[in-house]
Amino acid sequence: MKENWYDKFNRKSEVADSKNKRKEFNKERDKFFEAKRRKALEKHQDPSFSQKKTSCKIDGIITETEHLFSASSLPHDSVEILNNFDSVIQNVRPLNSRQILKLPKDIRALSHQLTDERNVRRVGYMNAAEELSAYVRYFSWWNLVRFTRIFSNLPENAFSLKDGDACIDIGSGPLTVVTALWLSRPELRNKKLTFYCMDLSQSALSLGENIYLSVAAKTPPKDKNADAHWNIIKVKGGAGTFIKRKAAFISCANMFNEIRENSESRPDEMAQAQVKTLLSYTDENTSFFIAEPGMPVAAHFVSLMRGKLLENNFHIISPCPHEKDCAMSGLHARFGGSAKWCNLSFTTEDAPQKLLKLSKDAGIPKERAVVTFIFAKRENFVKKEIVRDENSISKSPDGKTILPLRIASDPIWLPENRQGFYACSRHGLVVIVNMTHKKLISGDKIKVSMLKSIDTLPKDKKSGAVEINV
Repeated sequence: MKENWYDKFNRKSEVADSKNKRKEFNKERDKFFEAKRRKALEKHQDPSFSQKKTSCKIDGIITETEHLFSASSLPHDSVEILNNFDSVIQNVRPLNSRQILKLPKDIRALSHQLTDERNVRRVGYMNAAEELSAYVRYFSWWNLVRFTRIFSNLPENAFSLKDGDACIDIGSGPLTVVTALWLSRPELRNKKLTFYCMDLSQSALSLGENIYLSVAAKTPPKDKNADAHWNIIKVKGGAGTFIKRKAAFISCANMFNEIRENSESRPDEMAQAQVKTLLSYTDENTSFFIAEPGMPVAAHFVSLMRGKLLENNFHIISPCPHEKDCAMSGLHARFGGSAKWCNLSFTTEDAPQKLLKLSKDAGIPKERAVVTFIFAKRENFVKKEIVRDENSISKSPDGKTILPLRIASDPIWLPENRQGFYACSRHGLVVIVNMTHKKLISGDKIKVSMLKSIDTLPKDKKSGAVEINV
C-alpha cells in the first residue's frame, strides 16, 4: 500500500516505540513479581497458614530481644537533622535550580561508578564538583542513616572517650562517621575531643567539615560549658599517614572496598597488612569501628579483619554475640559458595521521606538498607554473653543454658511452610525456626533459653546449620 506523504509525521520512531514497549513490559513484570512476593509473605506470616507449626516441639525459649537498628534510639534533634539533611547541605554548598534538576542523573551515574563501572572510576573522583555534590546529597545521607542507627544502639559504655582524647577517621571523605557519631551519641557532644580526619580528597574533607560544623550548631551539647563542637584536623593522605597522637577511637567506613579493588594481594594478606597499619595508631584502650558495603565480598573481608583484631586481644562488642570463628564469613559467596555472609539490614519505611524520593527519582529505590560492620574494643570490656571459654557459658536461674544469637538474614522459607532466619552463634551457623510467630528481624540479638542440647538437634539440609525451634 502506497504511503501518504503525511504518514511520516504521524509514524513513531521504531526505536522510541521499542523502548516504550520495553518500559511497559518491565513495569508490568515488576508489578507481577512484587504482588506475588507480597502475597507469599502475607501467606507465610498468617499464623493459621500451617497447623503443623504449633504442633512441633520447641527447642528453646526467647527470653530477650535487642534490636540492632532501632530508630527509636535516635535523639529527637538528630531525627530532625536526618530528615532534612538536604537543607543542611544546601545551606553549606548551594545548588542552583538547573543543578538540582540534574542531581538524580548525577547520582545514578555515580552509583554506576561505585558498583558495576568501578574499573572506569577515577581515583580522585571525590575532587570533582558534580560527583562530590552527588555523593554528599545521596550516599553520605544514606550512610548517616545507617551509621546513626548502629551507633545509637551500641551498649551505653561502648564509647569510653574522655576529655582530651584523640580520634582518627581514616577514609573520612565528607566526615560522615564524625557527623553520625555527633548525632547519635549526645553524651559525647560534651567531651573535648580531637578528630584527625584523613582522606585523599581535600575537597571532600573541607565540605565535610562545614557540614559537620553546621550540624553541630543545630544540635549543641547539653553542657553549656562544653565546646560547641569537636576539634577537626584535616589530614590529606591514606591509611599509614603519620599522626603524632595515639587514638582512643579509630573508624574506617567504606574504605577497604576501594583499596581491595586496586590490590593484587590475597584478602587475608591484605587484612593482615591493614590491621598492622591500624594498630600503629592505637593505645591501650582503643576502640574500632569498621564498616563496609553490605555485599558478600565486603562481608568476607570484614570477617578477616575481625579475626586479626581478635588475635590482637580486641573484643568484638557488636554485632557478634561470641568471639569464636566467624560462622558467616561469606567465603566464595559471590561465586555461589555455601558459606553464608553476614547480611545485616533494616527496612526503610521510617527513613527520611525526602531521601526515599530522591532514591526513586535517581532510579535506585531502596526498600532496605544493608551494612557490614564490626565494633571492637581493646580494654577489659567483656560483655557477659561474649564467650572465649566454654566454661563461661551463662546459665538461667533454673540452670538452663542461655544461647546468645544474632539474626543475620532476611526471613527464609523452610519445608512445611515454616519461617526461619540464619543466625550466628558460638556453635557456628544456626537456623532459627520461628514456630511461635515472634516478630524477628535482621540484626536482632536474641537470647534463647535452651530446652534441649544443641548437639541433639537436626540440621538444615541446604546449609548444614543446626535448626533451633523457638
